[in-house]
Amino acid sequence: MKMIRTIAALAGAAALLAACGGGSDDVGKELGLQNPEIHFVHAIAGGPTVDFLVNGSALQTGITYKTVTHFANINTGATTVAFANAGSTTPLASGNFPDVAKGHEYTVLALPALTGADIGLIDDPFDKGLLSNSARVRAFNATVNAQNVDIYLVPPNTDISTTSPTLAGVSFKNAVPASGQDSNYMNGGTYVAIVTTAGSKTPIFQSASFDLANNADWLITTVPVAGALSQLQPNQIHLLVAQGGNTQQPALELTNALTNQ
Repeated sequence: MKMIRTIAALAGAAALLAACGGGSDDVGKELGLQNPEIHFVHAIAGGPTVDFLVNGSALQTGITYKTVTHFANINTGATTVAFANAGSTTPLASGNFPDVAKGHEYTVLALPALTGADIGLIDDPFDKGLLSNSARVRAFNATVNAQNVDIYLVPPNTDISTTSPTLAGVSFKNAVPASGQDSNYMNGGTYVAIVTTAGSKTPIFQSASFDLANNADWLITTVPVAGALSQLQPNQIHLLVAQGGNTQQPALELTNALTNQ
């Protein structure tokens, strides 16, 4: 009888969430029932086409710059991830998730480095409320030439001198909120993205306005402007917006309205 009541409660929650714009996948994640999911973001401008490896085998192949792969199911437990030149299983960079868990989303990023390539890892426990339709937002810093930044997501024409950063102190090769913590939640609407050196109110980047939809799942990654990495031009950055989903898609690239780059 208890099992029947539990099944009925889950079915009711799924139906209510769907009516509010969510889906049964969100219910499974929130309740820790759905298999863990993982996807890959290629954030190396001018980098090679790569394959995404999980525990030494190719999970997704032929991935080019700005591509965000679809979420794929993986097993629980300790998991090694890497990326390699297309057709190879020799890692260009690798990392490890020590305890992959049900209901979590995992993101692996190919990152630029001063020499070679690097890797970024995010464990998202997905603690979104069953009735919430808010957008989920997180930032990641992949810019060796802007290694500690604040990011503001604000309505157009906002004076940030009196506003706290939306995502503060995003340091190189780290996420905010940090890996292992839930994403930030925001209402859908029209925003601009403004980036400053951490603690400063002077913009080094400002996007044109864009729409953030309810129920969106955004990872905003700072990346060097193509060519800026080798020249080490300070603060020459773009923003890539990786959106989670069941289809492979290019990241949205936000360019700098301050420099027209």
